[in-house]
Amino acid sequence: MKVTKDTTLEKVLGLKGAAEILQKFNTPCLHCPMAAFEMGKLTIGEIAGTYGIDLKGLLAELNRKAEGKGK
Repeated sequence: MKVTKDTTLEKVLGLKGAAEILQKFNTPCLHCPMAAFEMGKLTIGEIAGTYGIDLKGLLAELNRKAEGKGK
């Protein structure tokens, strides 16, 4: 799976180890009660833009993990 700015939070969280990467980047949506209702619509790009998260760095780490190259 290739993670892009348009990948939903729900799909990203289906990737083993993704939650740890999102926490490393201080992604607040993991604990937000409203995110549970929007996970299928909320994209990584939207989250990064809203919270000032380094999208390029986040995508690079998520894709390394998806390719089996992450820690």
